[in-house]
This record gives sequence, structure tokens and C-alpha cells, in this order.
Amino acid sequence: MARASAPLALAEAERVVTEAVDCGRLASAYAERLGNSLRVPGVLDTLLAGAFESKRRGHGDIVSVSRNLFIPLTNLCRDRCAYCTFAKQPDDPAAKTYGLDEVAEVVRDAVRMGCIEALFCLGDKPEIAYKSHRAWLAERGLATTAEHLVQACQVAFEGGMLPHTNAGILSAAEMTQLRQWNASLGLMLETTSARLRGKGEAHYYAPDKDPAVRIRMHEEAGALAIPFTSGILLGIGENVAERVDTLRTIRDIDDQFGHIQEVIVQPFHPKPGTPMRGVGPIGDDEIAGWTALARLILGPRMNVQAPPNLAPKVLERLLRSGLNDWGGVSPVTIDFINPEAPWPELAELRRRTEAAGQRLVERLPVYPRDLLERPDYFEPRVREAALRLADASGYARPPKAGARVEAA
Repeated sequence: MARASAPLALAEAERVVTEAVDCGRLASAYAERLGNSLRVPGVLDTLLAGAFESKRRGHGDIVSVSRNLFIPLTNLCRDRCAYCTFAKQPDDPAAKTYGLDEVAEVVRDAVRMGCIEALFCLGDKPEIAYKSHRAWLAERGLATTAEHLVQACQVAFEGGMLPHTNAGILSAAEMTQLRQWNASLGLMLETTSARLRGKGEAHYYAPDKDPAVRIRMHEEAGALAIPFTSGILLGIGENVAERVDTLRTIRDIDDQFGHIQEVIVQPFHPKPGTPMRGVGPIGDDEIAGWTALARLILGPRMNVQAPPNLAPKVLERLLRSGLNDWGGVSPVTIDFINPEAPWPELAELRRRTEAAGQRLVERLPVYPRDLLERPDYFEPRVREAALRLADASGYARPPKAGARVEAA
């Protein structure tokens, strides 16, 4: 009898993938075995073909992208992940927290460039770790970074954009406040591996990366009916079983609440100056294979995203792996999380997508299904603003230069 995680022979892999496509999901008993079979001759191509067919059944030939503005509201963070260069100490010359006037300024520039999504990313709870940041907040009558974030999202919304916030761990009350101005929220689950919180592992100095804490926030967002982005981070020390468990956990949460709008498959990039600088990046075959496995585990209707700047040489291969979204690509700002990886030009991304037989469309920070079919998922003024920026299909209407979202 084969071990539960033993690799599959090609013929069995073909059968398993065909069944997954036909029934809509990869059976849990086979997900780990396929993950261990990527180097078996012929299996990767079989997996990619099946994932592409699953994507075709759920999304046709459409691949979407969000023209966005990346606002790193603060790069102070109480966590110290072993792979991160985003987080800074307060005495670092690169440490920065945006004031509301600065948010308004970058929003004006982005609106002129036709951007719709204001992506807010920031460190986790820096006020807990840093007295100077607590003082900065107190000068403005604030107790927490989340309060500052709510104000910044309001500025972005009233300036003509639709905010999407990824702020690390938030309470249900904080998410409720952000819901007033955000079209969607997000939190990369990254991994369900509690093992990676151990000494010497990627998340040892990162209390906010505790899987139970991150899962709870996913569930609370579901109870609040907030369109939500999740994702998996590949290559930070997790094994195949842990990757499968992470994807299945996201699927199970969505089965319960129905609010997961997209799942990002993000490869780890080693960065100089970090404890994990010597860890090799995962290969292109592995990125494509796990994008395909995410598609088959999550099913044909899920929006599966792979950032194009993190695997720029193999976009055509990724397009065969079952993704239907490139995520946010900014004509205004860099990727502050992966500054070594420049965004592709939108025109070049369109050319390569269409050369692969797919159709690139621009989207809002919320997908058409939620926008058109789930009005209770939004603050009315946010939904009204989003509908003004959308075409009849729920994707982004090409904006005119200087177009604004009128606040209710």
C-alpha cells in the first residue's frame, strides 16, 4: 500500500487531475501526493494542463490586473520576519510613516495616471513596540496605527480611489471601521505551519504570524461579510504537507463564509541583509506547479493570483498554470515589499498575456461577483463609488484622466 504522501506515477497523476477538473476540486487525499510528484516526468505538464482547463471553466479566457497605487503607510513593525526588508526600526533613515497630507498627494498623482486601487500595506502594531511611534500618534490624537489607517483610507477614497488594505492583524472592531472606506481587505495567511514559529525559523520573532491568529482574522472578516484576499508564501521553510494544509485551510474558511475573493500564490525572494539571505529561491517549475495545485485545490471559481514581478521570465508558463489574475501593478510606485522586483509595464503585460491566447482586463480592488451580486458586502457609499468606476461586467471602466470617485 502506497504511503499517503508518496509520489504518483504519471498515469495515476493523469487520472487524479482529470477527476479534479471534472468534479471541481482536487481530492484531499491526492493533493500532497501531487505536490510530491512535480519532478516525476510528465506530471508537471499534466498538472498545468488540468489547472488551465479548470481556470477556463471558471473564468474563460479572462486574466485580470489592478492598476494600483501602493501606499506603505508605515514601515515600522513589531514583527521581525527572517525574510523581510520592509520593516524598519525607528532610528533607521529609511523608516517612514505617511501623514494624511502625503497620502492625499500621492493619491492625486495616481488618479492622474488612471489608478483605481489604493493598496495600503503597513507593519503590524508598531505602537506596541516603539515609544516614538506612540508619541507620533498621540500628537495627532490617536492611540493606534489602525486609527491613523482609517483616516488615511478616508483621504484616499475622497481623493478618488478605492482602498484595499493589508495591515496585518486587525481586530473585528478595526475591520468594521475600515469597512467604511475600503472596497476589500486582505491578510496573507502565508502558512498554517506553527513549526515556523520555532527558534531559528522564519517566524520566530513574529508573533503576528501565529497561524491561529491569522486564521481567526480570516474568520472574523467572513463573519463581517468583507471581501477578503488571502494567500500562501512559498519557500520560507515549509514542506509539501504544510503547503497543502495552508491551501485547504483557505478553502475551508471560504466554504464556511464565502468571502475569500482571491488567493495569492507568492514565491519567497531572498533579500540581502536578512537572516534568510542565503536561502535559495524556489524554481520556476515549482512556482508554476504550486499555482496549478492552488487552482485545483481551490476550484474553478476562485480567483488565483500570481504576481508577475516575482517570476518575470515565465509569465507565459504561469498563464498555463491556472491563474486568472496578475494582482496589482502600479505605474506610480514600486513594490515596497519586494523592491528588487520591478513591475512590468502594463502594455507589456497585456502583450504577453494576449500572445498566450488570454484576454487582459483591468479590475477594481473587488471582483465582479461580489460587487454585482453581494451588495451587503459593502458600505453603500463604497459600492456606489465602485459601480461608477465599473463597466456592466463589473470590471474597471477605463478612467478618464483626473477622474474622481465622488464621496457620498
